[in-house]
Amino acid sequence: MLTVRLPDDIEARLNTLAKTTNRPKSFYVREALDRSLEDIEDIYLAEKRLEDLKAGKSRTYTLDEVERELDLAD
Repeated sequence: MLTVRLPDDIEARLNTLAKTTNRPKSFYVREALDRSLEDIEDIYLAEKRLEDLKAGKSRTYTLDEVERELDLAD
């Protein structure tokens, strides 16, 4: 279970959509999350990876290094 506070304008739009389509508001909240959660995850995970790189907690690999490690080098 999750409780979310929405700004009045978004709540009004959601109410109108739910009434117009005879679907529950939760349907549209789930739909919105389903459509956007992957993008949000990508953004935040990329930002975390960049922070780790800048802090020296992680490193990058060249294509040559990856090919050698995977035995793909020509």
